[in-house]
Amino acid sequence: MKDTMHEIFGEIIHSYTRAEAIEDGSLIDVSEIAKEAGFGFPVAMTSTVWGKYVEVPQGVSCQDEQGRLWDILFMLRDMIRRNRVPSDTLKFSLLVRNDNRRPKLVTLKSVCGPGDNSEPVITIMMTDED
Repeated sequence: MKDTMHEIFGEIIHSYTRAEAIEDGSLIDVSEIAKEAGFGFPVAMTSTVWGKYVEVPQGVSCQDEQGRLWDILFMLRDMIRRNRVPSDTLKFSLLVRNDNRRPKLVTLKSVCGPGDNSEPVITIMMTDED
């Protein structure tokens, strides 16, 4: 198969692994907390999701990173359980409070695909991220 892929696509010009993305901070590995939330696969999220919806904005009261991360994982797990049609990509929504007013509904995307060694992994991202 490897020879066939090379014949079809040619020489690999550049590769960027999931491990490299985690190492450079493009992805944040949240697998340990995800296990506690009931996930059986490694889970990471983009630094954009982390920055917008896990990190607590300065001056926002009654919020903490652990709780915000748990909310994202819980809502994703709930969507996976409720989903009746198998899919590698799911959109899910949750309320996030980034100020001291009312929470706002945000939609995120989850993709389950092959990791660096073809194992199943989950990545949580913004709906416009790949």
